[in-house]
Amino acid sequence: MSVIAFAKNWEGKFKKSTYELVSYAKELAFRLNTQTLVLSIGEVEESELEKLVQYGADKIISVDDSRLNILSSRIYAEVISQVVNKEDASYVILSDNNSGKAISPRLSVKLKAGLAAGVLDVPKSLDPFVIKKQVFTGKAFAYVQIDSEKKILTLSKNSFGIVENPTSLNLVKFTPELSDDLFKIKVKSVESSDNKIILADADIVVSAGRGMKSADNWQPVEDLASVMGAATACSRPVSDDGWRGHEEHVGQTGKVIAPNLYFAIGISGAIQHVAGVSRSKCIVAINTDPEAPIFSVADYGVVGDAMIVLPELTEIIRNGE
Repeated sequence: MSVIAFAKNWEGKFKKSTYELVSYAKELAFRLNTQTLVLSIGEVEESELEKLVQYGADKIISVDDSRLNILSSRIYAEVISQVVNKEDASYVILSDNNSGKAISPRLSVKLKAGLAAGVLDVPKSLDPFVIKKQVFTGKAFAYVQIDSEKKILTLSKNSFGIVENPTSLNLVKFTPELSDDLFKIKVKSVESSDNKIILADADIVVSAGRGMKSADNWQPVEDLASVMGAATACSRPVSDDGWRGHEEHVGQTGKVIAPNLYFAIGISGAIQHVAGVSRSKCIVAINTDPEAPIFSVADYGVVGDAMIVLPELTEIIRNGE
């Protein structure tokens, strides 16, 4: 009845979201009085795997196969299902990110397991198994009951936090049985932006809207993001007008994010936008309109012209003041 957490790596490295996932799995396993198993797929150095021990991994299962360095939801679901069956695990935890959303439905079918996506807390009760999750793009919460023997949960970012709970290293290797048919689709090349922070994984996001008045006025937004090591984002009207790419659009109809710090610059705060950023730990709003709805959800607010405020804020941060 163990708990398995799938620890996705990015080019052989783990991110904070992985440590939060392991922390959550450890707490769930504690409540169930069972072990916390962590599964790593692809080539990852032992020194990197050892970091997972700090957050409560009782056993680390490594599938060290170069063919699996690039994620394929079909293959990964097969690998995870084999590990779950071998370990007789009853609970599988994945991050509620792009990879988790792609893998979990396939895995649910393979294991005949109930799936709760975007969970926000440990179970309200274990028997029956009831857990809290977000619904309607984060505008509401629901408690769902899973009755199947095996259960799959995807954990929302920043919903649990990172908790250190050191254990001793117990690393084992596992070689899954994978047919050639699984590898019929091959990835020929992968192109990535070397210096661009992935929006979904960013701890800090600097986002702007039509209040910037023109695409030509975006440099202060870029400058602030640069000094803070942040990703850039925008509201839907900005992407619709072609000022920024649609990949930066956050909101109900764009990407739903949960950074530690979110800057809303020149964004009025329409409910569709707020739905996509409401799980941010801290929201800072900058707007010339003191009555803008964004201030009602912001933790901090500045009433002022972004073209004046942003350069001053950027300089303060650059100087470490």
